[in-house]
Amino acid sequence: MSPRDTRREFDEIVGRLTKQDPSLARPVHVIPRRLAVTLLVVGGTLIWAGLSVLMVIWGAVGVAITGLAAAVAIAVGIAVHRRSSRAAPGPPGRE
Repeated sequence: MSPRDTRREFDEIVGRLTKQDPSLARPVHVIPRRLAVTLLVVGGTLIWAGLSVLMVIWGAVGVAITGLAAAVAIAVGIAVHRRSSRAAPGPPGRE
């Protein structure tokens, strides 16, 4: 089955579903990427500042909590990167 046939079949299925339930045809509201990145940076900065204060106040326990939080942030970043890399087509000639 060629990609055009698959796309046409997909469009037909979507058309039938939206006729059955018109609410499916509503546009999905997505936060703009620039706003999402800005919010993520501001939130991350505030959390890091809070963890820095925690390290001063609680000493070794604060350092352990900050290290754990950093490890979780790194793991989430790697997972998101792998997920987005898998979804995006690779460079030409590297298949």
